[in-house]
Amino acid sequence: MCRFAPGEDRPAPEWFGDDGADTDALSEVLLDDRSWPVFRVPFQGGHSAVVVYRNLAGDCGIDYLLTHPDWHRAADLSGYEGDWYGPGLSWREIVHIADTPDLVAPGVHDTVARLLLLVPLLADDDLPPEAPARLSAALTAIGAPDDSARDTADHLLRNRRPAAGRHGGADSPLSGGSQRHTGSDPDEPAVPGALDLTRAQNDALADALGSRPRRLSLAG
Repeated sequence: MCRFAPGEDRPAPEWFGDDGADTDALSEVLLDDRSWPVFRVPFQGGHSAVVVYRNLAGDCGIDYLLTHPDWHRAADLSGYEGDWYGPGLSWREIVHIADTPDLVAPGVHDTVARLLLLVPLLADDDLPPEAPARLSAALTAIGAPDDSARDTADHLLRNRRPAAGRHGGADSPLSGGSQRHTGSDPDEPAVPGALDLTRAQNDALADALGSRPRRLSLAG
């Protein structure tokens, strides 16, 4: 998930409460070119983040997609082919998705598993102070040693990807800025941005990612 600083150790299976033999066995399943393992993380409004192990001979990689039944195609969120590309997600967006499972839709509903599946997408220049503790607790929950989970979390967060210009804008959470629209029709296509969505679809995605501030109605 990370670009590691020169001289810094790469994560080892033991950091996560595992050993080399178990890791090798899991890798054989995840990277088997006879199948493409898929993990679906359904969240608010019918959206899903989908992790696909693209085990195509000569073109293998890991694809992170965003899907919705009303979209005409899946949107590329990020991917790995020796290096990471794509906009990724902010810490706030990852936590919001992890904490808002769509329990009706099939997929991964456990909050800890959802968070850890999405952490490789992290592209954020500014993390809240509670981020290391949240990730450390998730690692401990899956069996990482108590005495090293915080160091593992710090290591992973320290080596996250930079935001690379995306600022989690309210109107277009993945583009780094607002998408403009030329009319008032909610079905009107947006001016091209990160995703080919209508205004209504873009706004619904921003809400699902927790990127748009809620409007509070004050009684009296």
